[in-house]
Amino acid sequence: MDHDLTTLPNGLRVITETMPSVRSISVGCWVDTGSRDETPTEAGCSHFLEHLLFKGSETLSAREIAEAFDAVGARSNAFTSKEYTCFWAQLRDEDLPMGVGLLGEMLQRPAFRPDEIVSEANVVLEEINMNEDDPSDVAHDQFARTLWGGHALARPVLGTRESITTMSRETIEGFWQRRYHAPSVVVAAAGHLDHDEVVAMVEEHFGNWDGEVVDHDFHDAEIAPAVGIVTRDTEQAHLVIGGEGIKRGDERRFASGILNHVLGSGMSSRLFREIREVRGLAYAVYSFRMPYADSGAYGIYAGTTPRQAPDVLSLVRDELAVVIEGGITAEELDRAKGNMQGSLALSMEDTSSRMVGLGRHELTGVQHLSLDETVARIDAVTLDDVHEVARTVLTGPRVLGAVGPFAAADLEPYLT
Repeated sequence: MDHDLTTLPNGLRVITETMPSVRSISVGCWVDTGSRDETPTEAGCSHFLEHLLFKGSETLSAREIAEAFDAVGARSNAFTSKEYTCFWAQLRDEDLPMGVGLLGEMLQRPAFRPDEIVSEANVVLEEINMNEDDPSDVAHDQFARTLWGGHALARPVLGTRESITTMSRETIEGFWQRRYHAPSVVVAAAGHLDHDEVVAMVEEHFGNWDGEVVDHDFHDAEIAPAVGIVTRDTEQAHLVIGGEGIKRGDERRFASGILNHVLGSGMSSRLFREIREVRGLAYAVYSFRMPYADSGAYGIYAGTTPRQAPDVLSLVRDELAVVIEGGITAEELDRAKGNMQGSLALSMEDTSSRMVGLGRHELTGVQHLSLDETVARIDAVTLDDVHEVARTVLTGPRVLGAVGPFAAADLEPYLT
């Protein structure tokens, strides 16, 4: 990316990309903290904070924050992952000073009013209820918990009903005080902007923030074959099978992306065509990747009727074996490269996508690459590169997360 980066005296980083042809700006405050950084009593605290910081500071109420953004037609929100939290706004270029000021107030001086903690806990509990009512979400949660076991990545982002219900103001404020520090924050912005002007705004509103760089409990995961199942009398079985994948900064990530596309990302993928188009065994079937700092995952999801689940799992297992043995074809390689390159170009058409790329890469330490540099990396991937990733990744221990009218023993044979 053609970006500018400045580190303030307090350690906070400001990274921007100018897009002269637009009139809007997307700005995000990226905090180097997610669910993997929580203790058992803090389970779900990162996501809870995502909600609570919008409830206001000692001088601003939640209504005043919402009305300030609404008054200029801005969009604002936040999201939490296992490794980071981002608070963002998208607004007109002339409204950026207001947006930066509001974000600065929210992050540095949250009020943590007891009544708002109680009301927002109910909101988070409803979010957990909504998640648990979606069996595909539950299957993915079961897959992650079963894959990573006691590793920090196994912790659910939302927390649990028990942890949210019993979480005190002291726990929440203590987590914020421990994890929210200037050196562990990146302010990223993309759009119609001047880098020096953005730096001046951020320094005005964040310059007095202090603290130390936060740490993380990084260590290798110990993966063992297992089935994690929620037994329900459902009309459709929800299945997620996979194993440990490559880590976030691995240079093989481009080959892994191509392998993922050929296996199950898109309507021309092998699994989509065989399971849905040819055999009609599922409406939804796809593959995915989840790269993190010290581990990663690959997975394949399928939703099918319970009586067809054995056929679907057998087809997935057989297709993985074919790729492990023979790799992919030259035609598939070219098609996957074209898809990745085209999708990347389209994703960079808006300020929000560019801000997300800037902030996430800077916070996680992944190398910043321009569009041309990324295209070149994709172009350089060979059939042998993809085959090597398939042999390395797909042959490891497998786990299965599922929701349906099964016992774990019914599904264990499909792990090998």
